[in-house]
Amino acid sequence: MAVSILHRVSGNGLAVVGGIVLVWWLVALASGVGAYDAFIGHASAWYGRVVLIGLTWAYLQHLLSGLRHFVMDVGAGYDVDRNNRISLIIPAVTVLLTAALWAFILFGRGN
Repeated sequence: MAVSILHRVSGNGLAVVGGIVLVWWLVALASGVGAYDAFIGHASAWYGRVVLIGLTWAYLQHLLSGLRHFVMDVGAGYDVDRNNRISLIIPAVTVLLTAALWAFILFGRGN
């Protein structure tokens, strides 16, 4: 049940917060160098990175949970033990993937 709730929360977060960030980026891109530099300044600040890391987690959570739902729609994964195991694994994997991706982004390119 928790994975289904996280699936809905992450989808709504992607739609609302991700949509706002996307529109802000597009408007800054169309408005010129000053607006785009201001956007990059906010995105690279600590609070911007928190938002971007949160969006990354939401994307990965929604993706993996959606794949779980897809497998269940096909008719597999209804075994209670397997379903419970996957429900515990998905949140842990999304946190690990998010941490690995952002470690690469922040530290892996020789910065």
